[in-house]
Amino acid sequence: MKKIFIAAALLASLFSCRKSELELQNPSTYDFETYFRSSEAINQATVATYATLMHQGLWAREYYFIFDLLGYDAKKTSNMQGDMAQLAEYNFGPEQVQLTQLWQSLYRIIFRANVVEDRAIAWNPTLDADKLKVAQYVAEAKFLRAYAYFNLVSLWGGVPLHKTYNETINNNYLPRATAADVWAFVEKDLKDAQAVLPVVYGNADLGRATKGAATALLGRVYLFQQKWGPAQAELVKLTQAPYTYALEKDYNANFTPTNQNTKENIFQAMNAAWTDWGLGSQYYMFGGAESQPSAGGKVTHSGRAQEYGFNDWDNMYVSTAAVNAFTYPNPVGGAPYTDPRAKFTFYGSAASGGATVYCEQCTGGAINFPFNAADQQGYYKWKKYEYYDRVKSYGAPISSINGQIIRFADVLLMLAETHIQQGDVGDAPRQYIDSVRSRSGAELYTTLGDKTNAMNLLMRERQLELCGEQQRYFDLIRWGIAKQTLNAIRKAEPGDGKEPFLDKHVLFPIPNAEKNYNPNVLAGVQGEWN
Repeated sequence: MKKIFIAAALLASLFSCRKSELELQNPSTYDFETYFRSSEAINQATVATYATLMHQGLWAREYYFIFDLLGYDAKKTSNMQGDMAQLAEYNFGPEQVQLTQLWQSLYRIIFRANVVEDRAIAWNPTLDADKLKVAQYVAEAKFLRAYAYFNLVSLWGGVPLHKTYNETINNNYLPRATAADVWAFVEKDLKDAQAVLPVVYGNADLGRATKGAATALLGRVYLFQQKWGPAQAELVKLTQAPYTYALEKDYNANFTPTNQNTKENIFQAMNAAWTDWGLGSQYYMFGGAESQPSAGGKVTHSGRAQEYGFNDWDNMYVSTAAVNAFTYPNPVGGAPYTDPRAKFTFYGSAASGGATVYCEQCTGGAINFPFNAADQQGYYKWKKYEYYDRVKSYGAPISSINGQIIRFADVLLMLAETHIQQGDVGDAPRQYIDSVRSRSGAELYTTLGDKTNAMNLLMRERQLELCGEQQRYFDLIRWGIAKQTLNAIRKAEPGDGKEPFLDKHVLFPIPNAEKNYNPNVLAGVQGEWN
């Protein structure tokens, strides 16, 4: 996956504008009708579709800010300024830059995936080897298209449904499809991808979507629609042959530069450390320069370690509400108990359970974390996705730590939820939950209680296990408890005291950029929001 994205520039040049048929054509330029006549050319278009995961609004930068803030795993420090700070206060509207970028990049994935499928059909290779390769590339494109639409329908509800390249080219003013139609299209894409994708790849192709990734995302899609039986049927496949997924013995191994090789990884946003790929390219995620020549085509790193880092740009606290969630009644006896995953998630005080030293691998030895008990905001800082075990200060937004999109612990917790939601609160869901807990040495449950209690335990388990992984907001929305939960914890949060979540926030506002462009979308927007 860490390749020069030739096709990204190609696709941008082909579709940035419409040229008159009367204009002279340079015979040395790429041509849409003739270029994609080899499996390598189709592969380039597929890789370019993956590359969009690193575009603005997505995994190089904005995605983790958006959902850590909105789900209140994180809260802003005084260093965070401007439009990003609006997200932290739910003070955003249809002009919000990051949400517009998210919308646009998700549709860029869809457009590029449609090009892959369209050009594969147009070429129609005759050699068996080419047929196999192209079938895989189309399946990967369908997976990525499904991932994009999964985000769009979860966050905005009904959205324009661009199923094919020709449909987009011939009518780029599609009205919004119903949410049900979008969900159905996502399911079909994932089933098609699941039937073709391989179980594993060689090391050179790590990061490509696998059959397991399609299965996991399909299970998640069913779960979000409350189709508990189908969700369970898909997710349980991942616990059986031919799959070999398992929990990493070391929880922290999932958030290090080598996490692409863990047995827990199902699908990730792939990152690579920046070295010297062109003047200024280490800052590509701040200006939308993903396809600029100065970036050298290698724009795969993330800014999270630098931007969240307490010894670096320090834009984010871990919210006190998230920290407090790690202390709860012990499953054995009910006494106050601090979950051992706290020390892997954040730096803080000894009483909080957070890590209290850093720089363990530095030349000068470990350093005490400078917890500031007098800080009125609660001085808890992120350890997840950071490098502070090996460096005192990181110094640049060039992290190579891959972003976790789906990992096996998430699958096990989703499986537990499918059982509980269907009224099974016995050994099966308890064992799924306990397997996740036991990895970090947490006390195990002997019973989950009734359905209400079991769901409460499951909700907390997802909050702790997946803290800072951009899952909390999606969970609160799909459970229908976002308003009551977020307003309650925000009201109690030191330095906050607000109740910012309004009923309209259950869906994102349709971006002004889309409304201004597409009159058919504008016509269906209610109250200038959604």
